[in-house]
Amino acid sequence: MKNLEVLCCFFMASKKQGSATRALVVEDIKVDCVILLRILRQLNCEATVAHNGKEAVDLFLEGKTFDIIFFDKDMPLMNSPEAVTKIRSMGATEVKMVGVSADFGGMEAFMRAGADMFVPKPMKFETVDSMLQEVISKKNMSG
Repeated sequence: MKNLEVLCCFFMASKKQGSATRALVVEDIKVDCVILLRILRQLNCEATVAHNGKEAVDLFLEGKTFDIIFFDKDMPLMNSPEAVTKIRSMGATEVKMVGVSADFGGMEAFMRAGADMFVPKPMKFETVDSMLQEVISKKNMSG
């Protein structure tokens, strides 16, 4: 079912703008993950989930690419600031990386690691929408 939802989101978005905006959600808390996925689906975004920083890094090692990544801060195996640093060091400079946490002290860790911005939890529809619009317009200008 999950793959079908991603496929449907991709199909709807590709009809609208040529190619879907691809998001990676790096989140280990199921409720937070479901909320962000629902927002992304409403915004016609193709979304993939990684349950920790290591899974996110592994996706890049497999050659996957994304337009935007939402990272929860504290997770098992590898925290997000560490994952941001590793993904940036692999040459992923175009992807917008967003640190997300209820811990406001997390902003400094994300920015030091190379994230583009920090957003406090809970994520708001309008915040995600404006970030995606920025990514889409940047993508349209470069493509």
